[in-house]
Amino acid sequence: MQQRIRHSSGNECAQLVDPFMIEKPVRIGIIGGGQLAKMIAQEAKRMSFSVIILDPDQNCPASTLVDKHILADFKDEHGIKQLASESDVLTYEIELGNSNILSQLESEGHTVHPSAETLGIIQDKLLQKQTLKNHGIPVPKFKELVSTEDLMVALDEYGYPAVLKSRFDSYDGRGNFVIQSKEQVKEALKFFAGKKCFIEAFVPFVKEVSVMVAKNAMNQFISYPVVENIHRNSILDMTIVPARVSNKVKDEARQIAESVAYTLKGSGIFGVEMFVTRDENVLVNEIAPRPHNSGHYTIEACSISQFEQHIRAILNLPLAKPVLLTPAVMVNIIAEEGTDHSYSIEGIRDVLAIPGVKLHIYGKKFARKGRKLGHITVVDSDLEQAIDKARYIRSLIRINSA
Repeated sequence: MQQRIRHSSGNECAQLVDPFMIEKPVRIGIIGGGQLAKMIAQEAKRMSFSVIILDPDQNCPASTLVDKHILADFKDEHGIKQLASESDVLTYEIELGNSNILSQLESEGHTVHPSAETLGIIQDKLLQKQTLKNHGIPVPKFKELVSTEDLMVALDEYGYPAVLKSRFDSYDGRGNFVIQSKEQVKEALKFFAGKKCFIEAFVPFVKEVSVMVAKNAMNQFISYPVVENIHRNSILDMTIVPARVSNKVKDEARQIAESVAYTLKGSGIFGVEMFVTRDENVLVNEIAPRPHNSGHYTIEACSISQFEQHIRAILNLPLAKPVLLTPAVMVNIIAEEGTDHSYSIEGIRDVLAIPGVKLHIYGKKFARKGRKLGHITVVDSDLEQAIDKARYIRSLIRINSA
């Protein structure tokens, strides 16, 4: 397999070289230096690739592993252009990057995966839903809102509850407000004051599931098993694999996820989150154009992790069909209170005494309410035993202010 390597000026192309040429390793540039970048870097370094990150936090999780760290905001034009000039391929572990600058860089010949266009679609939750609907992919009912009158008309149609959503800069439930009654409308509007929003019909789901799907520039697609997700306070708390759903739901979820990846431009791995209704209909909730929290189990439980698969995809290397080696449960370690503070994690010794446990601590310097500080994966040949262990682990872990 070959890849075109750019001079750092970005104006000319050198001869084709093997991406595994040790004298000049391929340089992967990542916008973001959080835990996802850290785990991408761990796989990249195992394969002797060079990794450069852009992140405003000098102590971000990936900072201790990479070859270079550009200190800049995710949207900083100069920083992104510098990252591009020193990288052979650009990717991102967070959706806050500057999609306009990335689009400009693509037009100048730089490689960005997934594409800047895809990032722009994902960044606008309304545009994301419109794109999926236009391609025949099932989504909840939704409407664009321009005025308060639009909201009231939509609520008359959808009824209560309904979900008011911010179009931009929303994740982990931060951009959602569930309107339970007409009396809450003013509160919801105040919550999103000054922000562009849309309304979505509430889905009375019985399960939340997701599928990781990878594709490369050779139009090779692969998908991982369907997993079951349990959220707490709108943040992923536990992932169970295989999902406890029917084969019909699994087949439909996989097909929908692959259709989503086919619809979006660029290579990489995509996390497709979906609702399952009581009558076993599957609706897409959101898409992550990157490795996803619900795919962390793949490190221990699959024949190839989502992070190696992402690297293969963005470098246009052959993708490997993942094999689920064992049932698994992933639980997040999440700070539950306060603003930025130093911390310690209590209960780790007891957790590590449990068979089948793998611990991942991200190395974030400060904890704050809702921040993911690490995760634990439990593997066990018996899925119910794995779930019981995970619940017990949840009772052992405590985040203490240092």
